[in-house]
Amino acid sequence: MKQTKRINWKHSVLTTVARHCFDGTLDKYKEFIPFEIIPHGSQATYRCCVYREREILRNRIEWACGNASVYQDTNYYFTDEVIAVLTGACEGCPLQRYTVTSNCQHCMAQRCMEACHFDAIVMTHNGAVIDPDKCRECGMCAQACPYNAISDARRPCVRACPVDAISVDKKNRRASIDYDKCISCGSCTAACPFSAISDTSMICDVIDDLRDGKEVYACFAPAIEGQFGGVSVGEIIKALRLVGFADAYEVSLGADATAYYEAQEAKEVAREKGHMTTSCCPAFYNMVEKHFPQLMDKVSHTVSPMVATARYIKKLHPGAHVCFIGPCMAKKSEVKRYRKLGSECADYAMIFEELDAIFEAKGIDPETMAAGDVQQGSIYGKNFASSGGVAAAVQQVLTEDGFDLPVSCLKCNGAAECKKALLMLRAGKLPETLIEGMACEGGCVNGPGKVDDLRQSAGLRKQLLRAADSRKVGENLAMAGFADIDMHDRRDPEDQHSSVL
Repeated sequence: MKQTKRINWKHSVLTTVARHCFDGTLDKYKEFIPFEIIPHGSQATYRCCVYREREILRNRIEWACGNASVYQDTNYYFTDEVIAVLTGACEGCPLQRYTVTSNCQHCMAQRCMEACHFDAIVMTHNGAVIDPDKCRECGMCAQACPYNAISDARRPCVRACPVDAISVDKKNRRASIDYDKCISCGSCTAACPFSAISDTSMICDVIDDLRDGKEVYACFAPAIEGQFGGVSVGEIIKALRLVGFADAYEVSLGADATAYYEAQEAKEVAREKGHMTTSCCPAFYNMVEKHFPQLMDKVSHTVSPMVATARYIKKLHPGAHVCFIGPCMAKKSEVKRYRKLGSECADYAMIFEELDAIFEAKGIDPETMAAGDVQQGSIYGKNFASSGGVAAAVQQVLTEDGFDLPVSCLKCNGAAECKKALLMLRAGKLPETLIEGMACEGGCVNGPGKVDDLRQSAGLRKQLLRAADSRKVGENLAMAGFADIDMHDRRDPEDQHSSVL
């Protein structure tokens, strides 16, 4: 599978750590892993010297082991946050956001100077020059220039963050994250060309449980179809069993349950002519909780498909551990949120990158598997992975139930659209009944933890989905025996309300 060099750095660390973890030699050889990846005599590939490269690898190894160390200001500490800045890897990108390029024509109109309210632009015989000490980065000069001669050199991580959670320390030129704003969407991790922002891994915890002989079940996101080539659900399940998991389940089954229960909530909201949002995307949930807390009562009280599937597995197999596998880094924050509340959920969350590393460490190629067709979720549950899929599944349930009141839906494709919809809802100007919030453009299939580019995987995914049968949502839940599963999202320890299908 084709990967970029940036991803290969992380992949090499995850694969090597996973291999040692399976062999039981991680503690013994952890200090030597940087030399396994960058042997003696190697030349620096990306950084100033090979010694810095190995030091960054040492940090990445700790992060792969679940120990995210952060150096900020004069403090060095371990963080429990899902996403953080790998300080040694941050290259300190240029701080001056707006600069005048050689396209400047030294024109007579001097509209850039007129547009600047801070006298930050002076005209020289070579053209306009921006004084960084006076510039307030408002962007008015760039908008005014008729030649597009003023470039916006904002850092990729800052530009990618939809909630302005990333700032730059002007003293050491390193990026930092404001966790009061961060929604753990992972956009910054995909945007950084140096992979200096990363997620903390739970891969060692999962492998340790497998090695200890514990009963561990995997549940994988519907977005997995198309991520590992033309591998079917049955072949993925077979590959996960070879890894050591007791068994594996499609989260599309839990998606059917979530759609069913959110549809019941939507009925009540429609009767009252109110509004509600979906709760499936944890980054969207985090956005509401941190940036629009007054709208938390509008968020569906139904658990996400991951939680629904985990509770289903634990009902079938009491005492079992559950590991979620998907493209979403924010799922790790959801696991930790439920853990803090003491509410039942998946025990671990891994992204597809980590699963890919495990497959390589174990010498397993899912594309060589031969297994029969397996379908645990309806086509509507499978399509939760794409933008618009949640709304379509809810509408399908309403149709199956014969609900006659109209339920309109605003489908938010990406965090920017989510933010706009929430602003309209807060202002009381939202005409739609239901908001489907997806923080990743295109949906979960474009999550930051994917292993294959969406353009490459989309065709394979469509081909695999064509093989799905036409079972209905309610019919599938009845077939699976999904009754008596608690589908209520308890948002605080005192919430004792119980809801079952």
